Order: sequence, then structure tokens, then C-alpha cells
Amino acid sequence: MQPYRSILFVPGHKPAWVGKALASGADCVVLDLEDSVPAELKAGARATVAESIRAIRERDERVGVFVRVNPLDTRTTGADLEAVVVPGLTGVFAPKIGAATDVLRYDALLDHFEERNGVRGLEYIVPVEMIGAIQDARAIATASPRVGAMIGPTAEHADIARAVGYQWTPGGEETLYLRSRILLACREAGIHPLTGLWERLDDLAGLKAFAEHGRRLGFRGMIAIHPSHVPVVNEAFSPTPEDIAFHEGLLAAYEQAAAAGDGAVRYRGVHIDKAHADTAREWLAHARSLPGGAG
Repeated sequence: MQPYRSILFVPGHKPAWVGKALASGADCVVLDLEDSVPAELKAGARATVAESIRAIRERDERVGVFVRVNPLDTRTTGADLEAVVVPGLTGVFAPKIGAATDVLRYDALLDHFEERNGVRGLEYIVPVEMIGAIQDARAIATASPRVGAMIGPTAEHADIARAVGYQWTPGGEETLYLRSRILLACREAGIHPLTGLWERLDDLAGLKAFAEHGRRLGFRGMIAIHPSHVPVVNEAFSPTPEDIAFHEGLLAAYEQAAAAGDGAVRYRGVHIDKAHADTAREWLAHARSLPGGAG
């Protein structure tokens, strides 16, 4: 999966909002058929979302385009996928997965509609919204090659908050353990680790602090629910010129020392060795893979 920094939600029945989403600079857009669409509008929203996918691709070949379908237990997931698995779709935002077997149920549907509709290579973003999914995170992360990203839960009022019973704080201490389990599962499986959303629309300073904390923990991107959040999130998960210079210098210093027969060297007052060089090499590869990445 592409290393999306920002993943912005757009209600599927509001195509006029798609232009604002693209203008925000989001790396990925999720067209929603689930919670943001009233029940009586869901059937009509399917056709609207299919048309939005085509319209997005006419404007932007780069941006990721996912659809959040309705959960498996609604028995409408198949109808959603039948309508929205069209050329231009990147993947499915798969809600309410509770166990690895749910991923296989999604696979069965998606295999069918990919073949039927002439689409290939769709991926999943899996939000962790259920206690069972937290407990089964490792198995979910490796259940299918389609699983490209998982999201550590942080929401103030969403399903996981109700299920766990935590009281939200801006610092996120109450979800640190939950998110950490997802982060480790992602890193072990080699998939993209995302942290959850910031619900307070006007608190951009709080968003910035929260996103930066997520990056320090090891997450590589974040969900956004308003276009104004996207620039803040993109900046938080993008390397600074100073970061790039530090890692490039570290790698050069180590390689020069290794060529001279030294396995360790002092760099900017820090002892470095092969482990530091390997970390810098991986960090730079990730930085270069981002939109507008280094070098």
C-alpha cells in the first residue's frame, strides 16, 4: 500500500464535497457508505459513489480512492461492492472486522466483484473498532494479502470508545495500549500503520500535537474528517529538511567509517553503528516514498 499520510472521509451521498477533498491535498479519500449516510439514502449513494470514483480519476491519478462499505452483518456489503468496485477504485475501507475470518468473508465478495467488474489489485484499510479485533490484530493483519493498513483506535465517541468504556483525553493515554497492539501487528506484518482520527474540528493545535505524538510512536499516517485537518496531518507525517539531512549524514558517516574498517563512529555527538545505519536507510526509503518525498 502507498504510505498515505492523510486519509480524508467524504460522505458518499455528497459528491459536491469531493472537489474540496481533492483540493485539501489529502493523499487518500474514503467515500463513505456507512455511518455518514442516512439509511434511506444508502441505496442511491452507491451509484453516486461509483460516479465519484470516475470523477476523481479524471482529475487525479495519484490520490488513493477507497470506499467504506456497510458492515458484513448488515447483509448489504455485497450490494455496496457490486456497485462501487469499478475501475479507478484503490480499495475497500472494511468496517467492523472482529476476527481474521471476517477478512476472508470480505475476500470472497471482493474476488467475485473484481472478476465480474474487471478490476484488479484492491486493498483493505482495516479500522480497529471492536475488542475482538484488538485481541486478534496479528491474525487480521496477515489474514489476506489485500490487508494493506490497519488503524489504531483513538476516537472520542466511536464504537470502540463505547465497547472499551474509556474516557477520552487529548493526550490519548487511554488508547495507548490499544493503539500499540495495532502498531506492532502492522510492523510485524509489514503493512501501513495508521492512527485514528481527531474529532474536534476547530482545535488544530490539539490535532497537531496528537498527530506528532502518533508519529513519534511509530504511526505513519492518520484519518481526517475535515479538509482543514489535512495540511496539519500531512505536515506532521512528513520529514523536515533537517530530518533528511540528519539521516543522510548519519548514513554517509557510517559508510565512510565502515569502508575504513571501523564498525562504529561518532556522528553529531552520538555513537552510531550498523543498527543506526540500517534504521537511517529504512527511514530515508520511507521519506522518499511520500508525495514530494526526499530525493
